[in-house]
Amino acid sequence: MFDLHRLRLLRELKHRGTLAAVATALSYAPSSVSQQLSQLEAEVGVTLLEPVGRRVRLTEQAEILVAHTEAVLQRLERAEADIAGSLTELTGTLRIAAFQTAALALVPTALGLLREQHPNLRVHVTQTEPEKALPALLARDFDLVLAEEYPGNPNPRPAELEQEDLLDDPLRLALPQLPGDPADAPVVAETPVAALRSLADHPWVMEPEDTAARHWAMTLCRNAGFEPDVRFESTDLLLHRRLVEQGHAAALLPDLVWSGQPPTTPLRQLPRGQRTRRVFTVVRRGSSGHPAIQAGRTALHQAVASPS
Repeated sequence: MFDLHRLRLLRELKHRGTLAAVATALSYAPSSVSQQLSQLEAEVGVTLLEPVGRRVRLTEQAEILVAHTEAVLQRLERAEADIAGSLTELTGTLRIAAFQTAALALVPTALGLLREQHPNLRVHVTQTEPEKALPALLARDFDLVLAEEYPGNPNPRPAELEQEDLLDDPLRLALPQLPGDPADAPVVAETPVAALRSLADHPWVMEPEDTAARHWAMTLCRNAGFEPDVRFESTDLLLHRRLVEQGHAAALLPDLVWSGQPPTTPLRQLPRGQRTRRVFTVVRRGSSGHPAIQAGRTALHQAVASPS
């Protein structure tokens, strides 16, 4: 019988990439992690790690072990959910990761509902982008992740994760408020593509190049026939909003950025097929039946239905 603790260390190495990262995440010394994996190799009787420069990578046999470990951990997650479901009171900790606009517009309301309905449930929230949160979910750093998907940019769907739709968040072109322009200037009738093209020579603010949002925004502008002049880059959509309000840049903003309040800049509709981003929750396969996760998802759905 293989040692489950050592198998989990091997799995952590697959998801985190280095022995140092595993040690940091689990508060171990790197030498201790290495020693435990060496003992696992002795148990299994085959080589599990091979050096690649200063790093190591999993052998084919190690990948087989990790796949079986994932299945075992899924069953254990179901067992944990069943035990929690047998209790009359919901306790423990729910670890949520949310991207910025969801964290601002939905999470506070959801937290209020959870505090009212489950006062003994401890909720820990981290604001982080899905690109970082989803790998961390696989590594068991979080229990529930709020993620987003932009039109034409489908996310990878690892078999180890389960998704549940939360809402469709409209996306709009936010026009910069130039000095001297009245805030209530009349809306000029124009096609969505023409509205985009009218800002071809204006500075833009977008998310960084390695994000799905940036890829979608660049594709949208290029399909409209121009290369945007991106002078400002940030994952902070409140900064995007502020730059538009001050007339420094044009932007593509989701409705969640207004947190249910009236928009403070003129908005235009985008071309068909590009008008909404999908917002959804993600959990590890096998954990969706856990009462804490069910409570978190229910509270988020209620927050969508009754925004503050």
